[in-house]
Amino acid sequence: MGELHQLVLRKGREAAKRYVPEGERKLVDIAATVLEEESNALGITYSGFCLTSLPHRRLPDGISWKRQSPKLTLLVEPGQLLDGRGDVKSYGVPYGSRARLILLYLQTEAVRNRSPEVELGRSMRNWLERMGTTTGGKSYIDVRDQASRISACRMTFFWPSGPDDRAIGFSKESIVQSGIQLYDWDDEQPRLWVDTVRLSDSFFNALKKHPVPIWEPAVRHIANQSMAIDIYIWLAYRLRVLEKPTPITWAAAYAQFGAGYKEIRHFRPRFAESLKMALAVYPDAKVDIDDDTGLTLHPSRPPIPEREMAALLA
Repeated sequence: MGELHQLVLRKGREAAKRYVPEGERKLVDIAATVLEEESNALGITYSGFCLTSLPHRRLPDGISWKRQSPKLTLLVEPGQLLDGRGDVKSYGVPYGSRARLILLYLQTEAVRNRSPEVELGRSMRNWLERMGTTTGGKSYIDVRDQASRISACRMTFFWPSGPDDRAIGFSKESIVQSGIQLYDWDDEQPRLWVDTVRLSDSFFNALKKHPVPIWEPAVRHIANQSMAIDIYIWLAYRLRVLEKPTPITWAAAYAQFGAGYKEIRHFRPRFAESLKMALAVYPDAKVDIDDDTGLTLHPSRPPIPEREMAALLA
């Protein structure tokens, strides 16, 4: 268990705050709340999203997004949809925490129901609200925008294969094959979603072969922090399969998570802050941070029990 969680257990929530810097007291509250959680609710994401990620901030319209790791490349290209009047509207690349939450919901439901067709309606609305994302006002506008961006874009994963490591991937198509259309509020009964949405067959097959289980309450506590979400699912993917301590240099962390930061010196404090938040919601994660060299990942228990993973993936 992490040092922060052990401190909370020994001293209690309020007393533990006296042992950490003032700026990290919110982490004590998160760690204490996580320790009180009784839910075993699971989420599922494709392993590719553990090695690459969407942008954290809005890109200029018409600009594509590319993230590359040693084993995988993600290319996201903006696209177009018909609006409610039948006109063509262009959408940029999805970004931020809302896009990540929508994709997480779609992937989880597809695996849970063993079908690329995902029911939306009230179930998605309830899930977003459990994540602390209300479906009214400005939040609804943000969710609608990100859902449209996901529906319009082409999101392709490429990985090296063969003797010359030439990049290949699944067919160049939208991850969401049939778009998510959100409706405006009626006076009495707001209808937010169409009945179903279909994931592309190639993405669904890849998701079934390479799922990464995560703990839903953990995501809820960092739902508005896109980098913390990325780090959490990366740790959920990496730590449970390690056999020995593994160093990660600051340069390597910057290459994976540093898009949007011109220099590594600007990236490091932001990453360190997000890492601490991710660790606060992953009590069993064992990660050392060195200001000079980077991180050391240690073999750790997965964020959810193995039996829960087996039951969902059976």
